Amino acid sequence: QLIELNLSDNALGDSGVFELCKDLRDPKCKLQKLSLWTCHLTSRCCSYLSLALSAPHSPLTELHLNDNKLEDSGVDQLCEGLKSENCKLKTLWLSKCGLTSGCCSTLSSALSAPHSQLTELDLSVNKLGDSGVDQLCEALRRGNCKLEKLSLESCHLTFRCCSALSSGLSAPHSPLTELDLIGNKLGYSGVAQLCEGLKSKNNKITKLKLTKCHLTFRCCSALSSALSAPHSHLTELDLSGNKLGDSGVNQLCEGLRSENCKMEKLSLASCRLTSGCCSALSSALSSAPHSPLTELDLSVNKLGDSGVAELCEGLRNKNCKIKKLSLWLCSLTS
Repeated sequence: QLIELNLSDNALGDSGVFELCKDLRDPKCKLQKLSLWTCHLTSRCCSYLSLALSAPHSPLTELHLNDNKLEDSGVDQLCEGLKSENCKLKTLWLSKCGLTSGCCSTLSSALSAPHSQLTELDLSVNKLGDSGVDQLCEALRRGNCKLEKLSLESCHLTFRCCSALSSGLSAPHSPLTELDLIGNKLGYSGVAQLCEGLKSKNNKITKLKLTKCHLTFRCCSALSSALSAPHSHLTELDLSGNKLGDSGVNQLCEGLRSENCKMEKLSLASCRLTSGCCSALSSALSSAPHSPLTELDLSVNKLGDSGVAELCEGLRNKNCKIKKLSLWLCSLTS
């Protein structure tokens, strides 16, 4: 009756996966989730996995292959299985697998295949680069793609890929609801382009992670505009680890006060804030009955006692819906 198996951090090697895949092809096998993190795998095991995914009775819906040297050639083989009409895989994690832009065209093709069921793809910590993401975005613009969650953390991206991402988000059939871009050098121009997609009536993004993306106060006007757009669906935004400063957050609060804003969770940890932004934040928390914000992270900022005192004015307001507030390392005293 086994439906979930975690064999991570074992030296299985390709030969071990070969033996495992023989059982995965057995009609009696009921395994739905398989985790093989850090199992000393190479591209040689991917043809076996591909055959298992395309087996007539394959029940597998989740496959975690993080931290294995699969490389582009391995993923190319894996994609053959993903395109099969028998494949039921919905979640695929390929973080830290030595991938480059060389596998992205094949992945894009697999994502947009007629029988593809994939809804979650993790490609974090791979050198995909802007050209790789450009190719991936082709799938988002096609009608068959079902991808809802995409993680591109630390993938060596710059502002140059953001036009393609924006186009993907605003495509009529794009199903994407969660996008992780942590640790990429997007900068102001990148986020400005991304925000154009977020304002589209076709955009469905609800969760966006932009932690450590080399952002400054200059990007906050564009973000504010996206938050207040009539078709905005964004409910969770992480801007931690960016040099937004008080002026940036003051601009962001304009969007938070909009009646169109649906933001519920906002993280501004380590954004070089002081008490200078707390009045605007307090106003946003208590703005009219429509303010939806329930979680706010302001950790690792020099708000000080005076800043938190201002913030508390908003918290006491009857319109405020905050349930979770983090003020860790905010220069407070007794």
